[in-house]
Amino acid sequence: MEQKRALSLRTWLGIILFGLAGQVAWSIENMYLNLFMYRTITTDPFWIALMVSASAIVATLTTLVMGAWSDRIGKRRIFLSAGYFLWGISVILFAAGSTSFVGRLFPQAAHLAELTAAFLILLDLVMTFFGSTANDAVFNAYVSEIPSREYRGKIEGLLSSFPLLAMLLVFGLLDPLAQGGKWSLFFLIVGALTALLGLLGFVLLPPDQIRPSATGVWDNLRYAFSREAFVQNPVYYAALGLLFVVSVSMQVYMPYIIIYIQEYLGFADYALLLGIVLIASSLASILAGRVIDRRGFLYPFPYAFASALLGLVGMFFVRSMLFVGIAVFIMLASYLILTTMATSLLREYTPKGKAGRFQGIRMIFCVMLPMVIGPFIGSALFTRSDAVYLELGSEKKVPTPNIFLGAAAILLFTLYFYFSLRKKLTGRRLNPGSKGA
Repeated sequence: MEQKRALSLRTWLGIILFGLAGQVAWSIENMYLNLFMYRTITTDPFWIALMVSASAIVATLTTLVMGAWSDRIGKRRIFLSAGYFLWGISVILFAAGSTSFVGRLFPQAAHLAELTAAFLILLDLVMTFFGSTANDAVFNAYVSEIPSREYRGKIEGLLSSFPLLAMLLVFGLLDPLAQGGKWSLFFLIVGALTALLGLLGFVLLPPDQIRPSATGVWDNLRYAFSREAFVQNPVYYAALGLLFVVSVSMQVYMPYIIIYIQEYLGFADYALLLGIVLIASSLASILAGRVIDRRGFLYPFPYAFASALLGLVGMFFVRSMLFVGIAVFIMLASYLILTTMATSLLREYTPKGKAGRFQGIRMIFCVMLPMVIGPFIGSALFTRSDAVYLELGSEKKVPTPNIFLGAAAILLFTLYFYFSLRKKLTGRRLNPGSKGA
């Protein structure tokens, strides 16, 4: 048996600090920037929709290009550290996205609110460029290139828990500032910590050990989408398909779950229960990573798949707060385990020296497309409902339990990729000590 290669403390610190800080910064962008615009600039939903859409497009294009470029020059640390530093500075600049500041710049502006909204969107796109460069493209490539496969599950279990942990941190520590209208201090704290982490990266992260790519940026981009890459990396693309289906299924209900709990079930005081569920789900993801390292990448799938279906069907039927909490835990924990399993495979079977260029295709199929397809499917499942609620001054349909059955139906397609992966991995030694898939 091969001797287990231990990861250094610097490597673990890099994964934890950069992974968690990235999710905190994205949580601010995803949850609070919309609120900032709504409360301080304009309640017109057009500007919020425009900001979300433009940000998604820029994030995807940035990940594609900057990931391929980091492969081309063979640099990760400079992209990662400088990217986080500039990411933090760009978050601080959100404080300038106020009508008072823009009014001083353009005192004769006739439509100050619209001009300020456009200015905030521009700041958001700058922030998205630096954030996607640092986190989506380079940090993910850096993690994929960590050479110890024996820790792959532990790493991915930890990373899969970070979005939920970041949400708890933001709600617990920063939400009071937002609710109190202290937006400048809010953005200053998040931006300063992110920028300081970027500076720390120059010292904390080990020197780059990858060679510059012999091909140009365009060729690097083209390769990840080519038939050649598909034929040469069958496990990677099967794992990508698995993660795509899991992500689409999750996005059918995730954008609506809080609205469903508030408006359909009528629960008002659910914050404590939700916090407990998020922490427990994160711990389940971390523990699942340890199981993956011991038993193999595909070992958790049958259990996580069955429990995810159980949680989704449970959400269709349960109505009391206690049983809703249990069902949400089973559902979220199962999805995190499936995500941990799929991303572990993606990392392990990313072609050596080509991690940067493969982050763009991961971004398209596991982030952008699921966030477009899933919510529309969910919306279609409850648009005929007669119940409505008010959001941004307009009537919206109340989500119904059908979204959970829709998510369950989509999740069934993961079986195809699971059996495909089993076939592709037959005879391969997935982990030291593993007896198969």
